[in-house]
Amino acid sequence: MSTQISEKELLLRLKPLLEISDADAALEILEEYRPEDIAEIFWDIELDEAKFLIKILDKLKAVEIIRSLDPDLQERLFKGYEPREIAEDVVSYLDSDDSVDILNLLPTRKAEDVLSYIDDQDYAKNLAAMLHYDDDIAGGLMAKELVQVKHNWTVSQCIEEIRQQAEEVDSVHAVYVTDEKNVLKGVVSLKDIVLAKAHTSVIEITNTEFIAVNAYATGEEVARLMNKYDLITIPVIDSMNRLIGRITIDDVVDFIKEEADKDFQLQAGLSESVESEDKVLILSRARLPWLMVGLIGGLGSSMLVSNFEMDIKGLPQMAFFMPVVAAMGGNAGVQSSAIIVQGLANNTLKSKNILPKLGKEFTVSLINGLVCSALLLMFNVLVGHGYDLSMVVSIALITVIIFASLLGTITPLILERFKVDPALATGPFITTTNDVIGLGVYFTLGRLLLGA
Repeated sequence: MSTQISEKELLLRLKPLLEISDADAALEILEEYRPEDIAEIFWDIELDEAKFLIKILDKLKAVEIIRSLDPDLQERLFKGYEPREIAEDVVSYLDSDDSVDILNLLPTRKAEDVLSYIDDQDYAKNLAAMLHYDDDIAGGLMAKELVQVKHNWTVSQCIEEIRQQAEEVDSVHAVYVTDEKNVLKGVVSLKDIVLAKAHTSVIEITNTEFIAVNAYATGEEVARLMNKYDLITIPVIDSMNRLIGRITIDDVVDFIKEEADKDFQLQAGLSESVESEDKVLILSRARLPWLMVGLIGGLGSSMLVSNFEMDIKGLPQMAFFMPVVAAMGGNAGVQSSAIIVQGLANNTLKSKNILPKLGKEFTVSLINGLVCSALLLMFNVLVGHGYDLSMVVSIALITVIIFASLLGTITPLILERFKVDPALATGPFITTTNDVIGLGVYFTLGRLLLGA
């Protein structure tokens, strides 16, 4: 049973021992703690200290710590390891999906060298084959380790084979049934195998109504299927329906977390995945592109406003409401786009629902616009702004909210059609666009209705 102490306390106790390389004392502290908890302190120790910890720990526990590390930490750690060390001390102890994740962090040449040092040639070939898949599709998420039996075997033969194969698999969630050509015929549960009579043919207790995914299915599709059918594992097949691997729920959870992090950073205007611990130049590179977009949008707004300079001179009070109109348009657009992006992500938004969705979004934005405009009109009356200006501002606000909401609905759909991450529509792109358009609508209405 693990002792529950904070990461900070564990680090305070270990740090002095790591500085003097006191292996015995460090091991005494670490022996009661889970690998996942120990991995948390790797953010706060030096590379040589991290290597020292990995070296002194039991091999299996050390590998589990490495598996639990954030990919950025893994990448930093393996810069200090030679290919032979990675092959013999890490990759050889991991399931194929975790090994491929590590190999993908390494430079191509170094990854090839690691493969050359793996003694198990079949395992090395499996890893090499999996490296051809992108890490965001089923082939990149799957593991090769699984339990597989032939459809014409008896249950007694099946049980004996399971005993042998299970030694290479950490957790047996299901047994996959294939024919002589390795074509997947179905899935059989361990419960059914245990309850069946020894002479029963495996195919008789096999569930042939199974869910499987092609190796090139997207990670989003895998996650959707596993969520829809409440699966903890799903088989992966090739174009000829041959079984090539399996994906477990923990791999899907990791994928979902990574995608959520990417979308969150994209919404915040970051052009690449970064961590707070990254170097200054990397952080600047990630932030600068969309700041430049914001700068260009701001200059566009300034140039737009300059075209209405005489209108502002004729009625200076119009300048008072510029921030209100721009902010409300940006907020309305982001709200609408966020709902559409969520619908696209969880596959609840179908193509046939687009027109009704636009109609609903128009109705919602009209109601919201009327309420906000009425409140703004009441404010203007209370503070003594002129009736004509108050009406212009209220009409402009309704128009901007409706337009921004529709733009926020359409933009992610267009991005999705052109294979661009629709999460982009909830970031600086939509707010900057709505700022410019909102101010344009506001001053145009002012010129038309007030003749300023």
